[in-house]
Amino acid sequence: MNPRLDALHPYPFEKLRAMMAGAVAPDGLRPISLSIGEPKHPTPAFIREALAANLDGLASYPATKGSQALRETIAAWLARRYGIPAPDANTQVLPVLGSREALFAFAQTVIDPAGGSAVLCPNPFYQIYEGAALLAGAEPVYVNADPARNFGCDWDSVPEATWARTTLLFVCSPGNPAGNVMDLEEWRRLFALSARHGFVIASDECYSEIYLDEAEPPLGALQAARALGLDDYRNLVVFSSLSKRSNVPGLRSGFVAGDATLLARFLLYRTYHGSAMSDVVTAASIAAWNDEAHVIENRRLYRAKFDAVVPLLQGVLDVQRPQASFYLWAGTPGDDAAFTRGLYEQTGVTVLPGSYLARDTAAGNPGAGRIRIALVATVADCVEGAERVAGYVRGLER
Repeated sequence: MNPRLDALHPYPFEKLRAMMAGAVAPDGLRPISLSIGEPKHPTPAFIREALAANLDGLASYPATKGSQALRETIAAWLARRYGIPAPDANTQVLPVLGSREALFAFAQTVIDPAGGSAVLCPNPFYQIYEGAALLAGAEPVYVNADPARNFGCDWDSVPEATWARTTLLFVCSPGNPAGNVMDLEEWRRLFALSARHGFVIASDECYSEIYLDEAEPPLGALQAARALGLDDYRNLVVFSSLSKRSNVPGLRSGFVAGDATLLARFLLYRTYHGSAMSDVVTAASIAAWNDEAHVIENRRLYRAKFDAVVPLLQGVLDVQRPQASFYLWAGTPGDDAAFTRGLYEQTGVTVLPGSYLARDTAAGNPGAGRIRIALVATVADCVEGAERVAGYVRGLER
């Protein structure tokens, strides 16, 4: 067996299940889950129809590189969304089976298995970053979120010697769990560090289309690179997905885009990895990327939840409306795991302890004393859940 598997940590939801073992919700209260970031809005009918109309695609093996039509559709969407020249559909875009599998596989492509490499991860973080680094034989290094930076990473805390041995840097903007967005100056700094030390930046942008101000869509990595004159996207690859944007988490459809040299190597890896997108999924993906009306409506639904829930919680918890994503990153009175269990036992509401999304560092666990609340249920359920949370906190204060 691969001994590196022993280095993997339990997934946050495995830890949550173990911690909640034996916990029972009150009789007569319907459980409300606000713990898992799985979109619950209905899948648009036109996407379902595109799937059903293209079932003949099941009769052939798909190409690892994906269809020309899909790559061109994605390149055109990137141009529209970020106001940049369309990336080269033949060399700078690859369809993938959702951002999760691509983030993991890309690390296996970039990291030298001989060892000694560092992979920098935001902390808290999406656990795929850590697992990808460990199974590639690298050392994950956790860069803590700083509340004073709107939960952006404290890059000043990274020693120069660590930057020097960094092979891969994972960033997530908009961030999970705080919904913070990296600005142009932060990108300028990271691009300069990448140019100096030669590491690759993997930008996870799966929440890029869930933002709360229609007038201020989040800055993307490719957009930042073009603004700073890095027109070839050297050492930069972005990862995006339809799961959150179009409410199709089961479709497993996304893309990577950026540095053509890196994507050529990634394509070689994928030829052996066997992650080609079905022609059926391709047809539905083309339909989804070509439509923005359903995405605007999706954002309207999330805004309605934040508008209703944030005022209910701000009086009892340390919580702010995020720039983007569908999470609230709320401070708790006392231990976050104990708060989570007590909340469920008294109200039937499930949230996720923030410490489960982070790792202990010399500066502490940046998720400790916080919970992640996923506003993915209906507006009514989110409001009822928030009211129960507020009541539980008031009860603790008595």
